[in-house]
Amino acid sequence: MDGFCFAKQRQPVMNLLAIIAATLVAGIGSVWIAALLLRVGVRTGEGGVNPQHLLSLAAGALLATAFMHLLPEAFESHIAPGVLFAVLLFGLVFFFLLDKAELWHHGHEHHHEGAHDHDHDHHHAHGHSHAPTAKGGGWAVLTGDSVHCFGDGILIASAFIADLRLGLVAAVAVLAHEVPHHIGDLVVLRQSSANQRAALVKVSLAGTMTALGGVVGWWLVDRLHEWLPYFLVLASSSFVYVALADLIPQLQKRLPARQTAMQIVWLAIGILLVTLVSRLAHGEHAHAHGDADHAHEAHEGHDHAD
Repeated sequence: MDGFCFAKQRQPVMNLLAIIAATLVAGIGSVWIAALLLRVGVRTGEGGVNPQHLLSLAAGALLATAFMHLLPEAFESHIAPGVLFAVLLFGLVFFFLLDKAELWHHGHEHHHEGAHDHDHDHHHAHGHSHAPTAKGGGWAVLTGDSVHCFGDGILIASAFIADLRLGLVAAVAVLAHEVPHHIGDLVVLRQSSANQRAALVKVSLAGTMTALGGVVGWWLVDRLHEWLPYFLVLASSSFVYVALADLIPQLQKRLPARQTAMQIVWLAIGILLVTLVSRLAHGEHAHAHGDADHAHEAHEGHDHAD
């Protein structure tokens, strides 16, 4: 029996380690991917993935995670659906207010103009919105970015505590939507400083706030476990709000049929990516649970034999 108790005690620690690893990959990995895409010329959209593709991919990943994974998990609880829908509505209004305070999707705003006009020079695209605060604007970007990343970490932790598979799916969705977000941040910071490496370091440090949010989320949700369905619905409302209020409006413009088709293809790729990660994680999770159940049954059989 001691071995089984030890395994149960180890579970929260393993959850914490998984949360830290996933939030670091989502928070810092997305910055490095954004820097790599900028380096290979993603801004021009020539001969590769352009910002419109990235936005479509991110929107698909966020919507799939919210509607196919987080919300179904929350609705499996014994809480009345009407209550959970009320929490979803509250979350959408709450993130709208955070948006008004420029705390939640500030980073996407930096990329909006570049995404709308990615065939033009980014300095020109961002000039009128950031010129008045060329030097101070960089710190405003980092402050808002840190708040956003901290919130993402809490959302990822909530998903991990519900289920390992959900956590991995949420981390992938956050990674997908943080890439275009960080492309905008890096462009803005590079305008206010000639040192590109310093810009990368600063945004990477802001990205580490995702891990801090993950640890805080793990501590908070683990002690309020009965509130977990509400946390999952709030995470869903965040993903839905960012996708519908921020990403998709950037895709709603008149384009040639071929470019519109590519948007739809990349949206579908985002949905399929989340589905694939979920399937793979579910297989591993089920296998691990099977091994644990088998070990528990064997241990109980040994106790009965004694």
